[in-house]
Amino acid sequence: MLFAPKSPKENFLNLKTSVYKSPKGDLGILFCCAFFFLGVCTFSQAQPPKKQPTAAKPSGTADAAYSTDKAVLTKGQQLFQQNCTACHNFLQKGIGPNLASVTTEVPVDWLRNFIRNAPEVIKSGDARAHELFEEYKQMMPPFTQLSDGDITALTAFIHSKRKVSTVDVGSEKLGAVLNDPIPAKIPQSGLRLQLEEVTTAPASAEKKPLARINKMQVLPGKKNRLFLEDLRGTLYEMEGNSLRVFMDFPKERPNFIHVPGLATGFGSYAFHPDFETNGLMYTTHTEKANAAPADFAYADSIKVTLQWVLTEWKVTDPAAPTFSGTGREMLRINMVSPIHGVQEITFNPLAKLGSADYGMLYIGIGDGGATENGYHFICKDRSRPWGKVLRIDPRGKNSKNGKYGIPAHNPYANDPTALKEIFCQGFRNPNRISWTPDGKMLISDIGQAWSEELNLGVAGADYGWPEREGTFVINYRGRMDRVYALPANDATFKYTYPVAQYDHDEGNAFSAGFVYSGTAIPALTGKYIFGDIVNGRVFFVENDQLQLGKQAPIQEFTVQVAGKTATFQELSKSAKTDLRFGLGLNQDFYIYTKADGKIYKIANCVPNP
Repeated sequence: MLFAPKSPKENFLNLKTSVYKSPKGDLGILFCCAFFFLGVCTFSQAQPPKKQPTAAKPSGTADAAYSTDKAVLTKGQQLFQQNCTACHNFLQKGIGPNLASVTTEVPVDWLRNFIRNAPEVIKSGDARAHELFEEYKQMMPPFTQLSDGDITALTAFIHSKRKVSTVDVGSEKLGAVLNDPIPAKIPQSGLRLQLEEVTTAPASAEKKPLARINKMQVLPGKKNRLFLEDLRGTLYEMEGNSLRVFMDFPKERPNFIHVPGLATGFGSYAFHPDFETNGLMYTTHTEKANAAPADFAYADSIKVTLQWVLTEWKVTDPAAPTFSGTGREMLRINMVSPIHGVQEITFNPLAKLGSADYGMLYIGIGDGGATENGYHFICKDRSRPWGKVLRIDPRGKNSKNGKYGIPAHNPYANDPTALKEIFCQGFRNPNRISWTPDGKMLISDIGQAWSEELNLGVAGADYGWPEREGTFVINYRGRMDRVYALPANDATFKYTYPVAQYDHDEGNAFSAGFVYSGTAIPALTGKYIFGDIVNGRVFFVENDQLQLGKQAPIQEFTVQVAGKTATFQELSKSAKTDLRFGLGLNQDFYIYTKADGKIYKIANCVPNP
């Protein structure tokens, strides 16, 4: 919870590390999601004063301090839904803290001041606010645009949802809480990446992240082309060191939205392997709740925050420098919250014409925050698409809605109890899918409490969510900020576990990469290079050590730019770097940060002096 004492694991953090919870984990400042709702993700760079002695727990607040007027509560609920639900709920920690007892733990004036201007409260030397900063390593910006009435309504609504305590249902059967699930620390490899700055993506916002540059993809053909998309709605073609607009998504789909951030917007894109001849490309994007009837929905009693849409586009001239064409909607899916959506679509680049996998589209669908909002059954159910990787034939017609096909070789194609589109299941947020040069399918999954993981994709496999997070048990029925050791009978569940993972001592959100197979930098050959979205650390594992049933050891690179060693937090001048990786032409390996839109290329890899 926001105002709960830090766990032993979290107490090791200090201000020098700049490690803090990511937008997929716990956010330490109460209304961080209001900031995301405004479409930006920067945090105040103000430095807090030296830590003050720990303050006594604030006394409980009287019910009389909060309005019970129905109109005020209705307004507060609307403000909360608009600004806060992406990160917070009243059941357990999600992206942000559980708010079930915040109004019973702090005085109302303190809470109002903190919402109004958290950086000022921290800088004032307030011991409790400073402890929050130390725990979560970030500040939200001041919200002076909120009127006194807005804050009164917000706090009243939050108070109306209060609970005296949060019961950790079922934890008594799980054993001891693991306060440090992976005690071994990621070692330095002794290798240094020498980066050269290539360009800066056009800013799509005035505040950080300046450019939500995300997926990079090479379009092979007579003339290989390189593309990069900004989640706010632009698909660029990269020519040399410059970016040129290829597709302006909002012009094609007026219902497109990219707020509140958290990976919403122009989620992913993929070119059909026969694009040069058929002109077909595919995209995913977000629209408001109930913009159109969904192909995949759930009970009306469960909220819908937004919808993800998969579209097939027929490009008029595949060789043209800018997009022109028509699109048809293939499927639409409801989401409980803005997080963990349809952030990846891709074709297997190794599949050859005539093979069963050629032209089959893989779709990574997160749980949409269903589990942490109390609807675990949405993603646990094998008859539903949430928390799954789907595989469809975009040129077929035998789906339920008749807009795409179900491959006959899908693992559940003949199972009447399962969704036939499913390729594999058990993910919280299958953020990226790629293939290694030797044919392994890799699926990264961004975790909840402690584990960030890389998985080998296996048809029909179950990776455990929401029963498992990495190689640990997580209690979706109770507190989800804790993990436990696997039970003695774990083999009976037949879960498939990661081939590499790290815990939140090291970072907070897995940023997937690729196996380097170029020839220009021999020291990188065979290494799967990846990192952490939040703190920007860059890691690698050896591709030949990615094997089911084993954990590949992770090592860390140091980074050098313009002859100077630096971290991406320093380079981007942001505690949250939003680190991403891309493969370009000739296997050039790119690293870029949404915080400032800077794009770098790995020029060399040398031993540290």
